[in-house]
Formats: sequence, structure tokens, C-alpha cells
Amino acid sequence: MQDKPVDKDDILKELSELHELDYNYSDGRILGSMCTEAHPFAKEVYCKFLDTNLGDPGLFKGTKRIEDEVIQSIGEILSLDVAYGNIVTGGTEANLMAIRAARNHARKYKGIVDGEIIIPESAHFSFKKAADMLNLKIVEAELDENYKIDVDSLKKVISDKTVAIVAIAGTTELGLIDPIEEISKIAFDNNIYFHVDAAFGGFSIPFLKQRGYDLPTFDFSLPGVCSVTVDPHKMGLAPIPAGGIIFRKEEYLEVMAVDSPYLTVKTQSTIVGTRLGASSAATYAIMNYFGKEGYADLAQDLMKNTQYLYDGLLEIGYDVICKPELNILAFNHPDIETNEFAEKLEKLGWKVSVAKCPVSIRVVLMNHIKKTHIKELLEDLKDLF
Repeated sequence: MQDKPVDKDDILKELSELHELDYNYSDGRILGSMCTEAHPFAKEVYCKFLDTNLGDPGLFKGTKRIEDEVIQSIGEILSLDVAYGNIVTGGTEANLMAIRAARNHARKYKGIVDGEIIIPESAHFSFKKAADMLNLKIVEAELDENYKIDVDSLKKVISDKTVAIVAIAGTTELGLIDPIEEISKIAFDNNIYFHVDAAFGGFSIPFLKQRGYDLPTFDFSLPGVCSVTVDPHKMGLAPIPAGGIIFRKEEYLEVMAVDSPYLTVKTQSTIVGTRLGASSAATYAIMNYFGKEGYADLAQDLMKNTQYLYDGLLEIGYDVICKPELNILAFNHPDIETNEFAEKLEKLGWKVSVAKCPVSIRVVLMNHIKKTHIKELLEDLKDLF
């Protein structure tokens, strides 16, 4: 910061120059991101609510009502008649809240003080953060030959210290859906908190099922599911930051509540105190703007693009890791080591990511990747073959 004020135009010029270093979603070259450019209408609404603070909801009653409406709407999409939860910064914070609720619930009602959480090898790294912050031990369930949770492996690692089981609906690396229906029964029968991380799949699976896609059940229609993470800033096209955590019961929020004596509410359950209301308002706006039909159209279009890339990769002769369930593909060159292959794609201007389980090139077919971009990618992949 300068000692004296700087002219506004000079500041904007400097910021513009720095912003030019960023990749743009519209270029269609960002292939490894689960986020995309927010819809213009959502951005417009977001800016109108920049000064609202849901950490002190008594001062912003209208914005709090908007958040409640959003949580209820997402809950209905996830087969829950009455939903509880919050719009937070993203999947990491949502997952942290879920695991904190599970730990506190197990501590209060089961007396577990040195708890464990069971996660698959494919789980997002946010659960490692949660375990570290909440002093929990991570126990990993193995994956089967299809890169989903091996149910027999899961059963073997359940113990009297298990405070939560985690499964994924739309894995970060492969976009796969774990056998959540089976796991729900196991969790329910063993009275164990069950969290579903649907940060990616939560805004696509329900709508794809409406269009006839044969996808597994993952939501609150399964009695064992206690909470679900779903991120509006991914497939929902809301601006960052907009994550969502939905709970089946209010008591899961209550076991996390701490006193907040100098605010307009008596207690607070979220991780952060000051929470931007703009995320809730923008999510409310874009959900109503699209409606279920609009989201179904979007999800179906992205699946068509995914199928187009899948067919193209097979035609060239690339090794595709698995047939996609959602709009994520992972593949390898048959003769070039994965990291070297990624470097070659980087030099051609493609921003890919490298999955670790299994090691492979990972492409997320988000809204900013059009068919023309896929054709360009396939042409470059032909030249590298």
C-alpha cells in the first residue's frame, strides 16, 4: 500500500494487467476445473448483495430468508421435505461442517472422544483437512476394480470409534458415484453418521435422472444419509464462493452451535462468522432463472459433449480409464508417461490436471468447454498420438 492515495485509473490499469495473467474460462482451454464462469444474471444479483452479512442475520432478515429458501429448494432436489443447512464458501467448508456435526453428535450421544472417519481412497482432500482440524483419525476404505468404494472393505474397517462414513457422488478425479444405496443401509444398521459429498454431482445427477439417465440413488431418499454437500458454484453456475451443506435434522446444526452473545442471534453453527449473503442471493436467482428444466438441459448437453470426447478418444486409440457417469473423463496416452503427456498438452495451451487414482489426464467438461473446443483438443491429441 502506498503512503499517499493512488489515482483510481492507475489502480485499475495495474489490476487489468495482472488480470491478463489469468486464464479465461471463455477460451475453452481450462480443462481440469470443476468451476466455470458464473452466469451473468447471477453476477448481477451477487453485486447487489455485497454488503449483506448472514453471520448477523437479524440485521439482514430478507437475505436470511433467501438463504433459507435456497436450502429448502436444494433439499427438495435431494428428496428432503424439510432441509436444514447453510450456503457456505464451497465444498471444503461444507464437508468440514458435516464432519464436525458427526464428531460432535457421536461425542454427545455415544461418548466417542477419539473418533475415526471412514473415507474412500477417492475422497476429496478436504476430508484430510477436516480430520486434522477436528482431531480425528482417517481410515481409508479400498476401491474396487471400478474405482468405487469396495463395500466389503468398508465393512471391515467399521469400529466402535467410527463417527462418520463418507461416500462420493461425483468423485473429483473420475466423476463416479459410489454404491451409496448399499452404504446407506450399512450406516443406518450400525447407527453411524453418513455423509455424501455431492459437491460436483449434486447439481447434475437429479436432473440427468429426470432425462432418463440410469444413475444410482445418492440422496435423502436413502434413510441412512445424514448430510449432503452440493456446490452451486460448480454445475449450478452460481458465482464463487457458493457451497452448500444440507442436513436431514436440525440437531446436526445444534450440536455444533456456540454462543454468539453480541450478535442478533443467540447461537451460531457455521465455521466462519461473517458470511456473505451475496452467494445465497445469486444462487436463489440462478436456480429460479434456470428451473429444473434449464438445469436438466445443461446437464444433458454436457453429457453429450462428454460422450463426444469419449468416442473421439477411443477412435484415436487413447486409453480411457472408465466409461463416464458424469461429465468427467480421464485417459492416458498408450506410449507417453502421464506427467510428460500433461506437459505436452500444457505447451499446446491446454490446462489439464493429473489425477492420482489412477494416474491419468483428467478433463472436466464444464459449461465453458464447447464442442468446437473439444474438436480442437482431439486434433491436438491426434498429432500427439
